[in-house]
Amino acid sequence: MSHHVAVLMGGWSAEREVSLVSGAAVANGLRDSGYRVTAIDVQRDVGSLLTRLYPRPDAVFNALHGRYGEDGCIQGLLNILDIPYTHSGMLASALAMDKPMAKRLFADAGIPVAEHLIVNREDVVAGDVMPRPYVVKPLNEGSSVGVRIVREGDNAPALGPSDWPFGRQVMVEKFIPDRELTVVVMGDRPLAVTEITTHRGFYDYDAKYADGGSIHVVPAEIDGAVADEAMRLSLRAHEALGCRGVTRADLRYDGDSLYMLEVNTQPGMTPTSLVPEQAAHVGVPFNELVAWMVENAECDG
Repeated sequence: MSHHVAVLMGGWSAEREVSLVSGAAVANGLRDSGYRVTAIDVQRDVGSLLTRLYPRPDAVFNALHGRYGEDGCIQGLLNILDIPYTHSGMLASALAMDKPMAKRLFADAGIPVAEHLIVNREDVVAGDVMPRPYVVKPLNEGSSVGVRIVREGDNAPALGPSDWPFGRQVMVEKFIPDRELTVVVMGDRPLAVTEITTHRGFYDYDAKYADGGSIHVVPAEIDGAVADEAMRLSLRAHEALGCRGVTRADLRYDGDSLYMLEVNTQPGMTPTSLVPEQAAHVGVPFNELVAWMVENAECDG
């Protein structure tokens, strides 16, 4: 059993506040399970982080979300330090965060994905690059940061000249109507299928983390064969990226077919998050969930 666990939280991405909530919940859960916990609010100062990781903990629980915490950067540093950490390794984290590359790997593995284009920001500002409705996404952000749906009849342009702080390139993806589903994978086991509904029109950042922003139905009220296929595809996506630990796959279901949107390698652990909810549904309370994640922490290679 790992006795001393450092919980990395905060960071400086667009998801800093959510990471602080996740990290606090994880730290409390680990303490309740008997671990000695050092909670570290990660700043953009590697020297400070290295100092706070001394004396060396038995494991790191990575509760960082978004860029630098979820895209392989912090994983690479922990590999160098030879400190086991939760969630996926450096390469799997980087691949999952890069939406175009992840979709290419999904397609190669036989997992259905929505049609998409990678275009320059100026092209989207100039007009529609595919028939509406479509979705505009950053290439490498999490928690639906920057995601917007462009629908028939919308008067506002898809992007304004100066309202895209996510780099020059944009993913434009065909919008899949109907139902939003998600599946948590824990090790080699898909846990359940949750359907997510929201009055906000789609499951954006506020719907994920604002109180009352979404409704989670677990298990989803869908045909059993569809649920089984959603879980099979989620495990296949987890494996295609080379993930380990806990991930959460997001899918759309149009009534006929399932489409994989993305795999989250650092899913939220807040009181409203889907991972603790699905774990509880299959009989794994929060304290046991975070303890399992720590006890299965690894470095690459």
